[in-house]
Amino acid sequence: MKPVHSTTRHSRRQRGFTLIEILVTLLVFAFGVLGLVGLQASAIRFSTDAQQRADAAFLADQLLARMLIADPTTAASFDHHPTGGACSPTGSASTNAIVTGWLGEVGKVLPFAEAADQQIVVNTATNQVTVRLCWRNGADGNQMRLEVSNQVQWQP
Repeated sequence: MKPVHSTTRHSRRQRGFTLIEILVTLLVFAFGVLGLVGLQASAIRFSTDAQQRADAAFLADQLLARMLIADPTTAASFDHHPTGGACSPTGSASTNAIVTGWLGEVGKVLPFAEAADQQIVVNTATNQVTVRLCWRNGADGNQMRLEVSNQVQWQP
């Protein structure tokens, strides 16, 4: 009978160890799930940033394309807050209809993109155009910016 009694004690000890093993497994699994959730959040943030940068590049290229088909004598009218630094430009705002329409599109596409923060600098001597777009990322509020510079070959 003694061997049966020691087997019963051994089974009780095994049950306790099994419970501890299950709890440790659940803890490791929970940390893994938390890591995956953090990874997913980072992936979404990076994807959103990439999409906004692609949208900004498209908008800048779109303005440059509109300038190509505009009358070359109106080149100076494309200047929009041409002085000051990026995202804090100074100078007069453009009244050119192409620019004001484009600024409206910028405000619709990029989050927290104010027309006063955008800058277009036209050097009429060299036909160099610099477009600086500024917006705030909606998720974390970081200031984002994109600068595109190109030499425009005006169409006669």
